[in-house]
Amino acid sequence: MNKLFPVPIVIIFIVILLAALLTWLLPGGEYIDGRFHPTDSQPQTWQVFTAFYDGFVNQAGIIVFILCVGAAFWVVNATRAITNGIHSFLSFSQRLERFPLMRRIGVNNLVIVLVMLLFSLFGAVFGMSEETIAFTALIVPLALSMGYDSITGVCMVYVAAHVGFAGAFLNPFTVGIAQDLSGLPIFSGMGYRLVCWVVLTAGTIFFVLRYANKVRKKPHLSPMWEDDNLRREAILAESDAAVEGAVAQNRPGCGAWVAFSLILAALTAFSVFYPVTSIKMGARELFVPGLIPFLTLAFALWGLWILVSRKKADSKTRLILLFVGFTVVFLVVGVLGYGWYISKIAGLFLALGILSGIAAGYTANTIAGKLIEGAKDILGAALIVGLAAGIVHVLEEGRIMDRILFAMAGSMKSMGRPGSLQVMYLIQTVINTLIPSASAKAAMTMPIMAPFSDLVGVSRQATVLAFQFGDGFTNMITPISGVLLAVLGIAHVPYTRWVRWAWRFILGLILAGALLLIPTLFVW
Repeated sequence: MNKLFPVPIVIIFIVILLAALLTWLLPGGEYIDGRFHPTDSQPQTWQVFTAFYDGFVNQAGIIVFILCVGAAFWVVNATRAITNGIHSFLSFSQRLERFPLMRRIGVNNLVIVLVMLLFSLFGAVFGMSEETIAFTALIVPLALSMGYDSITGVCMVYVAAHVGFAGAFLNPFTVGIAQDLSGLPIFSGMGYRLVCWVVLTAGTIFFVLRYANKVRKKPHLSPMWEDDNLRREAILAESDAAVEGAVAQNRPGCGAWVAFSLILAALTAFSVFYPVTSIKMGARELFVPGLIPFLTLAFALWGLWILVSRKKADSKTRLILLFVGFTVVFLVVGVLGYGWYISKIAGLFLALGILSGIAAGYTANTIAGKLIEGAKDILGAALIVGLAAGIVHVLEEGRIMDRILFAMAGSMKSMGRPGSLQVMYLIQTVINTLIPSASAKAAMTMPIMAPFSDLVGVSRQATVLAFQFGDGFTNMITPISGVLLAVLGIAHVPYTRWVRWAWRFILGLILAGALLLIPTLFVW
């Protein structure tokens, strides 16, 4: 069946051809200052072959980010630190099974719940999306080692964050922008949005737990069964080999001290220049004096304890895992406190890869070779991201994107309040399959939807929530989402298999969103 079904690049190119055909069939139009003006369309012909280049240019940031993360984690994985860490974690969790309460709850179930809650909260508070690409490289191997499949690992990070993104109560990229464009106080109406987040997150966790336990008992039910078996065997084999050779290979050498000293020097300088950190949580801003100095001190003490500890057997592994752990911590602090985006996050992970290689005792040539190998491994996903962006480029260059939006908005005029609200939601959902960018879609749709909602008697708060749901759910299935394709590439899950597995779940989320919109006709 896989041989007969088109690969993602073929599917995307077919969609580009269809988009080009529409530029010949539909009249053009554009929105100027919130008003629609008919224009001539610009039929696209040979542009279908330049769409890849234009899409690659438009998505250059996320493509380079994908390559940097893939390259960095290839180096980290080559040190076997993560596989060793997974082995230790599994041993620890198995020991917890001795306690009756933990045995009844299930340690693995608890791990899944806590990880998904964390990432859903990140999505709801500061709109975590691109950052999930890096975390996928950490969580998918963990899920495989726990006896689950790679789809479970993707759900623990990517799906959890995007369900939180859809049901957000503080996300500045959806709630903040849409409310501002609708003339509403920023982050108002948080109470009901918090209810929506709890309902959607709880439902998603229940679904994932049910699926994860099913494939753990009957692995052949997973669409990734054969591929994951090979990867799981490789991870466990690497862990076993690493444990057997731990004494000989994991003693810290000069490279470990050099890498530790370089990081400590950088963090010390960071502490001097940024003694106070301003954490932004939605509309609130919390000043935290001494956060960076405290983290620097914690890194210094922890790292020194590892390096001088008498237990030398796994010192190198523990030091590299310390690097990974503090990379994650500074990713969160950087995003919340200093507005970091993919360029700085890419640099952070690239530094992680290089310094992990130094700590492992690799030469400069070896580190460079590993980085290139990692970039090659993830290059396919990067190419798909560029090609997918070409679809939107063809529609915009053909001047029919706004025409499609105008036609959808016109379909609401004959409906009452409930029908109009659901059609708004449907329109946002359909548009999101073509424009996954929340801020771009808000700028295009909210100046039209907000005044129209006044005419049909639907509150603007409800209109914003319809935008949120429409923006969030289909991100997890549309081939135009660069983040989705990157995550699937990191997890080695083919897009076609993901769609066959995920479409029922996504449909369930869309229906849940429609139901959650109904009370807004009465509470707002």
